[in-house]
Amino acid sequence: RSLLGDGVHAARTSRHDFDFLHGSWNVHNKYLKGRLRRSTEWIEFDAHSDVQPLLEGLGQLDRYRAVRDGNAIEGVTLRLFNPATGEWSLHWADTVNPGVLLPPMVGRFNADVGEFFGDEFVDGKKVLCRFYWTRTNPDSPRWEQAFSDDGGKTWETNWIMTFTRR
Repeated sequence: RSLLGDGVHAARTSRHDFDFLHGSWNVHNKYLKGRLRRSTEWIEFDAHSDVQPLLEGLGQLDRYRAVRDGNAIEGVTLRLFNPATGEWSLHWADTVNPGVLLPPMVGRFNADVGEFFGDEFVDGKKVLCRFYWTRTNPDSPRWEQAFSDDGGKTWETNWIMTFTRR
C-alpha cells in the first residue's frame, strides 16, 4: 500500500480500493433532469453494471447498461491506479456521446469515501465535476456526481447511483 503525505498519519491508498465493485450489480439511478438550472425534477431508472479487474489489480473495466427516457445507453468506465501518486483516474465513454472519451476524473479514497475531480461541459460551458464513491456498505455502495459553476464554492448533485448485487 502507498503511504501519502503526513507520514504515519497519511491516508493509505491501494490498487485494491475499488475491489468492492468486482462482479455484477443492479443500479438504481436518480438523474437530475436540468443541470445547473435549479431544477428539482429527477428521473429515476434502473441499470446493470459488470465490473472486472484488469492489469493485476491496477485497473478495472466497468460496463454499464441502462434505458433512460426510452433510450438505450451503454457506457464503460476504465479505472486506472497510479502507485507512484496513489491516485486513481476514472475514464468514461458512452453511446450518448459516441467516439468521445471524457477527460479523466482523478482522486483517491480516504477510508470508505472516494473523492474524484475533473472537468465537464454543461451547455457548452466548462464546469468542475466531482464524484463521491461511498463504500461503507459493501452490499450497497453509492456513487454521486455533482457540478460546480463557481469554482467549487457550491455544488449541485445531479446523479446518484445506488448499487445492489445481482
